Amino acid sequence: MKIEALDIPAVKLITPKKYIDTRGFFIETFRQTIFNDALNQEINFVQDNHSLSYKAGTIRGLHFQAPPHGQGKLVRCTHGSIIDVAVDARQASPTYGQHVKVKLSAENNLQLWIPIGFLHGFVTLEPNTEVVYKVTNYYSKECDGNVLWNDRDLGINWGLDERTPILSEKDMNAPLFNDFKSPF
Repeated sequence: MKIEALDIPAVKLITPKKYIDTRGFFIETFRQTIFNDALNQEINFVQDNHSLSYKAGTIRGLHFQAPPHGQGKLVRCTHGSIIDVAVDARQASPTYGQHVKVKLSAENNLQLWIPIGFLHGFVTLEPNTEVVYKVTNYYSKECDGNVLWNDRDLGINWGLDERTPILSEKDMNAPLFNDFKSPF
């Protein structure tokens, strides 16, 4: 398993080893000791989430869970492909308001570690895309929040070209980043 920092060093790209033979393949997607050693901290996951998006161009995000229910996320795509985005919402961070994005797919098996203090979202690139992610805290409706996915100040290129995105009502009506009061 290879773990590397991205342009925002707190966000990590994880490349698991894939063992292929005539039967198919095997991948160890998570090992606590390797993960904690690479992050130099104790991370404990308490919940796994699994989403299915029927159509390409579905956007989920930009979401967060505020303290005391902040969530770190380990994200992977198990069917289809996505562009996964993490926006730094840590007020004291030198990369506040900046983002990183990575293509995750069932084919490349990459995973993205997004620590507490980041907004998270993704866009599906194929129909029937499934995303699975581990989180470090339980969901809390009272701590749930979001920021507008296409806020010009964030400058995220979602790769939609001329396609109209498919969004939830919540994501369509999210506040702008400049109107967002970061709890991190």
